[in-house]
Amino acid sequence: AMVDNVNITVSELITVITGPDFPTGAFICGRAGIREAYETGRGSVLMRSRTHVEDIKGSANREAIIITEIPYQQNKATLVVKIAQLVKDKRIQGISEVRDESDRQGLRIVIELKKDEIADVILNQLFKMSPLQRSFGIIFLAIVNNKPEVLNIKQILEHFILHRKVIVYRRTAFELRKAEEKAHLLEGLKIAISNLDDVVELIRASKNPAEAKAELISRFDLSEIQAQSILDMRLQRLTGLERDKIIRDYEEIMAVIAKLREILGDEKLVMKIIRDEFVEIKETYGDERRTEIIDAVDEILPEDMITQEDMAVTVTHTGYIKRNPVSIYRSQRRGGKGVVGVKNIEEDFVSNLFVASTHDTFLFFTSLGKVFWRKVYQLPLAGRTARGKAIVNLLELSEGEKVAAILPVVDLGKEENNNTILMVTKLGRVKKTSLQEFVKPLKRGKKALTINEDDEIISAHIMKGDDTVFLLSKNGSSIHFHEDDVRCMGRTAAGVRGIRLKEGDEVVGSIVIDSDSSILTVTANGYGKRSPVGDYRIQRRGGLGIMAIKSSDRNGKVVGAMQVEDESEVMLIANSGKMIRMPMGNVRVIGRTTQGVGLIKLAENEQVVAMDIVAPDDDSEDENGEEVEQKADE
Repeated sequence: AMVDNVNITVSELITVITGPDFPTGAFICGRAGIREAYETGRGSVLMRSRTHVEDIKGSANREAIIITEIPYQQNKATLVVKIAQLVKDKRIQGISEVRDESDRQGLRIVIELKKDEIADVILNQLFKMSPLQRSFGIIFLAIVNNKPEVLNIKQILEHFILHRKVIVYRRTAFELRKAEEKAHLLEGLKIAISNLDDVVELIRASKNPAEAKAELISRFDLSEIQAQSILDMRLQRLTGLERDKIIRDYEEIMAVIAKLREILGDEKLVMKIIRDEFVEIKETYGDERRTEIIDAVDEILPEDMITQEDMAVTVTHTGYIKRNPVSIYRSQRRGGKGVVGVKNIEEDFVSNLFVASTHDTFLFFTSLGKVFWRKVYQLPLAGRTARGKAIVNLLELSEGEKVAAILPVVDLGKEENNNTILMVTKLGRVKKTSLQEFVKPLKRGKKALTINEDDEIISAHIMKGDDTVFLLSKNGSSIHFHEDDVRCMGRTAAGVRGIRLKEGDEVVGSIVIDSDSSILTVTANGYGKRSPVGDYRIQRRGGLGIMAIKSSDRNGKVVGAMQVEDESEVMLIANSGKMIRMPMGNVRVIGRTTQGVGLIKLAENEQVVAMDIVAPDDDSEDENGEEVEQKADE
């Protein structure tokens, strides 16, 4: 292509010279590195081993990864040892055996997987941590005019073709010189044959070879080389056939000389010779390409190396979190008493239970307006009855900062996920932000809301577009509005007013209403009530709202509110550390305008300071199939 078109571009050359071809085969992933190397002289390509998956004969639900080609300059024995070490160190789990079955037929490394392991997940782990996938650096460094220089692909070909031109010119000049020397000798023999009788007579009359040589040069105007060639000629060449052959050889060599002189005088003929020689080399030594160039592979993310598995994630009231495979909570016959998901510990209980895939994301919103990300597989895996790990030890929180809300999100970052996040602050501000604003996590968290110095986030909710929001203040005011009243804002915006608060008042609870159940409000002195959601009419946001429950001397300040049903259980926590677990089926539903009823009896100077929903027990058996009854809180 370069010989035929000296003005060819690098982009056009890439279509002809598609990329490196390595003797070990394997794959080159993507063309960007090749293009960069061709254009600048420097680049790198990602090489990946050629693998396939086979079922293991005689073993149900077991597979083996077979490696048949490895990246160039990777040692097979070293590769096998490296994979075995990764398995030994438990950096890669799910592999039962690694062995080398290579023979004369070619390379074959077998990696047997454990039962039910997913081959693609193990492969991603191997690509990430072993030499099965490696980058290969490219640098087009050449000596140009006695100096090292980095060239692009076109410059390399230009210098190579120039080198080939020099070779062809020198070779042609050499062949011309040899042909002219041969023609010179044949010309002398031709003269001798044409004057055969005179030459024979002259030689016979000479006293010695030197005299004969001198006489030949003098009489026939020959050179010393020609004269010596005549004297050296064998007598058999004086026959008629030999004389005709000498004349024929002379004519042929003169034609060769004419052709060689034409080549030296015409660059196009030189380039044609170069091209023909390239074609000859290709036809003689060309073979099928070994290294296959495939489309670029996505970056191997941590979740690509984690098997997708449903996890039960539990969060306790005091801020401990853990995960366990859902599979350990095996289904049980109806009426079973379940298993202990977290052992009851004094002053703590499970407040949230989520079932999420290991690839799902948890968003942690803090009181100071920041958001942190953690994948489910990054959460601590703890024993079934353990509390887990304190959330504050998982996140880089500032002094005085605490987690205000935890939200599980499926498919975070996918465009079709058009849900929003609603954040609520203590001073009654609300802000709605698209989930797409939270797709790029930072280790140290990211600002989710700009808040005033004396304000803080108290809650956050995932909104689906048609929800309504209920806010409650510590003085008993409430407001119920549609989420459409809050426009979507940027991640760092300060939000808008959700409820107008009187001096000294603050929001203590927020609910996203998702059913026609009831709202439980609780006050510090142990009073509260369940009122139908319908009693709280929908208003415009930003107003004073309506009274949900009076914060009288009898009731005390409002502690919080929750949406509950008859099957719900709520834990009330007193300032003494006492916790009261209360089934909502025991609390009758009454109107919004009522004062409320006594929910619990408190000792002198004792007050309710917090409330939380108790996550339902899993209807399951323990690992031994034994039924275990959870200890009741007194």
